[in-house]
Amino acid sequence: MQSNIPFNRELVNEIISKNKTKSVGAASIREVKKIIDDVESATGGKFIRMEMGIPGIPATQVGVDAEIQALKDGVASIYPDIYGTKELKHETSRFVKNFINLDIPEDCCVPTVGSMQGGFAAFLTLTKMHPTKNKVLFIDPGFPVQKLQCRILGIETEQFDVYDYRGEKLRDKLESYLSKGDISCLLYSSPNNPAWFCFNDEELQIIAEVANKYDVVVIEDLAYFAMDFRKDYSKPGVAPFQPSVGNWANKYMLLISGSKAFSYAGQRIAVMVMSPELFNFESDMLEKYFAQRNFGRAMVFGSLYALTSGTAHSPQYALTAIFKACNEGKLDFIEALRDYEKKAHIMKKAFTDNGFNIVYNKDLNVDIADGFYFTFSYPGMTGVELLDELVYYGVSAISLGITGSKRTEGVRACVSLVPHAMLPELEVRLKKFNQDHPIK
Repeated sequence: MQSNIPFNRELVNEIISKNKTKSVGAASIREVKKIIDDVESATGGKFIRMEMGIPGIPATQVGVDAEIQALKDGVASIYPDIYGTKELKHETSRFVKNFINLDIPEDCCVPTVGSMQGGFAAFLTLTKMHPTKNKVLFIDPGFPVQKLQCRILGIETEQFDVYDYRGEKLRDKLESYLSKGDISCLLYSSPNNPAWFCFNDEELQIIAEVANKYDVVVIEDLAYFAMDFRKDYSKPGVAPFQPSVGNWANKYMLLISGSKAFSYAGQRIAVMVMSPELFNFESDMLEKYFAQRNFGRAMVFGSLYALTSGTAHSPQYALTAIFKACNEGKLDFIEALRDYEKKAHIMKKAFTDNGFNIVYNKDLNVDIADGFYFTFSYPGMTGVELLDELVYYGVSAISLGITGSKRTEGVRACVSLVPHAMLPELEVRLKKFNQDHPIK
């Protein structure tokens, strides 16, 4: 453990300067990671690392075994089908029925190189469905890279922090954007990255109703599938099911990632699940850009083909095996994930016991759940100032400012990479920080 807290400021400042970064607090996630890597290397000390949302538990073994076997069977020498393997499409359709209670044809389930590729392909294709609908609406706070994808593609975006527009208030807020007629699609995550609140059925129905009214596609990013630990979504075919806009929306897309729920982040595997109405939609605009009038074919044989020519072969076998085990009730994928809940509870208490506040602290009228992320602030400091100072105490996270949040005092923390053995050290460092920065 690092005992000399705070770290040498002169040394840390030199490393920050060498990384061509003026402020840790204003840096991107990857930039923060590089700075912390360099500080750890130079000092031999260890940080409480909360900047990156990387799984902190082993990959689901049934997936690893299936992928190894697939490689032994020779799939590495064969191009994967652009549509995805027949087996994965079958098990995905079953998984969506068993855990979300939606009936989706196998044809509408397509693997992608992580949900990152799914989102990129979605923005690329959805903004070319209609001649006037060329913008993306982000229901923030959210994952910063998705806006970067839009910037790279030259797509205009709109966004708002939804925290003050929960419940019925959400309807008028959505109306104010969608009624303009230039929004092609809207995107949100639930559970939310970074705030960890979860939309309830009333809110999902509101999103669907307004989207249906203005013919807008809803992209539901289920990166943290079933990880609202307040309810048990682990039983196939048995309520409660993962809440989804798909129960009410006409045109929607679900992005289901293998990264967090199954700790399979390293193999970049996910599935894009499209509603039949979206998959079968046709337009002249799509034909102009993709030589395909049908949306599903434009997505697969246009966008996904042009991006990667398909998803890597062996990870598809891994995800197939994982979904199959879940569908047959042989794998309780939630059980291992509950370690995130336990750590979040301990870590949040360490912060609040030492003068910090939880920024997004309520999910409507109840306390926010303990899970993969939480948010915190310190009186008298902006989020950027707080992160700039915490780096000297061996604590790293990212600013809420880069997530689209209006709470500029806030910081996002991820619990996954903090080992239980370092939780007492976190308490020590936060106590020292509090002593050195007395609250007025």
